[in-house]
Amino acid sequence: MTLINFTAESDSSNWKTVDDNVMGGKSEGAFKINANRNGLFYGEVSLENNGGFSMVKYPLKTLKTADYSKFCISLKGDGKTYQFRVKTFKSDKHAYIYPFKTTTGWETIEIPFKDMYANLRGKKLELPNFEGNQIEMLAFLIGNKKAEAFNLEIDSISLK
Repeated sequence: MTLINFTAESDSSNWKTVDDNVMGGKSEGAFKINANRNGLFYGEVSLENNGGFSMVKYPLKTLKTADYSKFCISLKGDGKTYQFRVKTFKSDKHAYIYPFKTTTGWETIEIPFKDMYANLRGKKLELPNFEGNQIEMLAFLIGNKKAEAFNLEIDSISLK
């Protein structure tokens, strides 16, 4: 089941960036549909003022996912580590995350639901891993405890 498949006509306005400036940081992330008709999450992570992360999130209408067991994401990275994040309910404080390291070529990342763990503000929580019954939000985050430019190109996100 395809969740996201970017095209030239894709609307990027529902993809919202959240940077560390919510707590005084200076990181700047952005999201757009690029010339290759892919989603592009890009920017600069800064450690100034105790900063250090940038995230782009996308809300979904409640999506029942119990018939699936993993996410498949077609992407092209920059050699850096990112997190893929989901929330069961938009109102949840915590997210379920899966860190992954990118290469500089196109690849498909497979993320089993059972390997996504609960996290809140950078701390792993003592909760069961993602059960995969439903999702209402997905996101990508970069926060590698260093100042760095980043560039993550996303072609599609699907469930299998």
